[in-house]
Amino acid sequence: MTVELLQVALGLLLLVAGAEGLVKGAVSLAGRAGVSPLLLGLTVVAFGTSTPEVAVSIDAARSGQGAMALGNVVGSNVFNILVILGGSALVAPLVVRARLVRVDVPLMLAASVLPFLLALNHHLGPGEGALLLAVLAGYLLLLARLARSERRQASAGDFQMMGWAASLLYVAGGLVFLVVGADRVVVGAV
Repeated sequence: MTVELLQVALGLLLLVAGAEGLVKGAVSLAGRAGVSPLLLGLTVVAFGTSTPEVAVSIDAARSGQGAMALGNVVGSNVFNILVILGGSALVAPLVVRARLVRVDVPLMLAASVLPFLLALNHHLGPGEGALLLAVLAGYLLLLARLARSERRQASAGDFQMMGWAASLLYVAGGLVFLVVGADRVVVGAV
């Protein structure tokens, strides 16, 4: 095996371990804060499981590999929707809440079309990046408002609970593994 392939393999292992640690710690922290399972899935788990893509894309962009950064985002979204959602539905039927269909799925579709529209000029720069982050901030505000109106509060049984220190250690360790893993993947792949 070449050094480059070993770097990519090591990077992927670190990304998996980092995402696992980050999500485990964040889920425990969210459970202690009384966050509902739906809100947890739409924020903490979604962000946590996307952190490998974030780390790889940012590292690729910093290394002058913009095509790799954009390809990583697009490929990851296609894979998540078609393979992960499709595979999950094959294993067991997915029962979804009406709010998810009425609010979150249309927002996901709009969020998927927006980068396409912004990239029609073959360029995504700081202005477009700021707009995408502003849309995310708006979505998070909407989630916060909707979460307040939800009646069901999370119970300790909904989450795998750890102590505060262990949860924070998992989050911090996960972030370190993600950063190092992303660097190894980009260096090996390039």
